[in-house]
Amino acid sequence: MTRVRIENVVASASFGVELDLHAIARTLVGAEYAPDEFPGLIYRLKQPKTAILLFHSGKVVCTGGKSWRQVDESVRTVSQLIRKGGQRIQGHPQIQVQNIVATSDLESEINLNSVAVTLGLDRVEYEPEQFPGLVCRIDEPRVVVLLFGSGKLVCTGARRPSDIQLAVRKITEELQDADLLRGERNPPKSSPTPSAPKSRGFTPVPRASSAPGSRMSEPWAPKAQMAA
Repeated sequence: MTRVRIENVVASASFGVELDLHAIARTLVGAEYAPDEFPGLIYRLKQPKTAILLFHSGKVVCTGGKSWRQVDESVRTVSQLIRKGGQRIQGHPQIQVQNIVATSDLESEINLNSVAVTLGLDRVEYEPEQFPGLVCRIDEPRVVVLLFGSGKLVCTGARRPSDIQLAVRKITEELQDADLLRGERNPPKSSPTPSAPKSRGFTPVPRASSAPGSRMSEPWAPKAQMAA
């Protein structure tokens, strides 16, 4: 089974009451709140490494998590800090996952021109002059897959890890049936290994660990909390 790695989980919830963002900004050390530029308050957690967005309506958005468990932990942490600051909010809110971004590697070079012709222009967008990847839309599950000539892919739009696994399996089978996977990549030419570039800011898609068997992230959200 192709290995899939969750890179980012975007989820939302509601505290059920209006929030005094000015007061919360004074309470949360390091919070960013500039209503003239962005209506929400941004608060970054170091552990887990996520970003929380709070809005006056009481809505909260969490991004940067690599599992539902990290999202849940982040929302709980922020809600406790808000209560300590004197803001009354309801109990732990129900969390709705809005988008999961994951990556995978088909371990084979791909001719994207052939893929575009085979899968059909009604399903794909490929303009290499503007973007090096091919955009493929899958109806079931309803996700978008970005394919690259190296065999790497990015899957976005899913709300459950099982949807990602199904989408990757479907696109892999389609490419195999059309004989578009060339097998193992050619070994790279020997050359000095370049040093990794230094990070220059917040990385919105941290790496995610995979669990035994499913090769996905750690246990996911209960079904009741995954409902749209």
